Amino acid sequence: QGSQKRSNSTPENPRPKRTLASRSPYALFSPNTFSPSVTPSQKYTARSNRGEVVVSFGSVQGPSWSGRGGRSCTPKLFGSLEENLTKSYKYMFQKALDVREVLSWRIEELGDVLKSHHHLEGFASVLLPAQEPVTVLGQIGCDSNGKLNAKSVVLEGDREHSSGRQVPLDLSELKEYSLFPGQIVALEGTNTTGRKMVASKLYEV
Repeated sequence: QGSQKRSNSTPENPRPKRTLASRSPYALFSPNTFSPSVTPSQKYTARSNRGEVVVSFGSVQGPSWSGRGGRSCTPKLFGSLEENLTKSYKYMFQKALDVREVLSWRIEELGDVLKSHHHLEGFASVLLPAQEPVTVLGQIGCDSNGKLNAKSVVLEGDREHSSGRQVPLDLSELKEYSLFPGQIVALEGTNTTGRKMVASKLYEV
């Protein structure tokens, strides 16, 4: 039998390592097969309702208002002065301390709701070592910039009892839980060393 001819492979004429067959996945899933066409479809170019109003609400378009007299009318603020803006205000411009104050107030408010709803006696600090189960209040946080998972959950305590300090959470003893960053919860658990809270019960509204 004749010997098979080997293809000549030189640096000027390199031999391809893999021959692209018609059924090769590289040919089926190439960028050319998935790239959208540059020219728009015929349906888009042949549309006839460009700029047409499809639906409108109300029968009057652009009403014009006019008044008679009105010199004896003086407008007054509705509500108290604290609830109304009487001078220029920078929209979406808050100081960090103001934001922190609102968040702290929100934790205290929801803490009172949790205490009355679940009939809790009081909250302890997240940093104090506790051999017996204690109830703490705080909001869920993450110890990194990644996604929240069972190993990266921390509890940022409230300002009244914990001075806003953080402690890692061990959720291995909880049967089920659903947490998200910023969630305000009350937890029952032990903190034997003062460095990690082992949660045994989760209180939610």
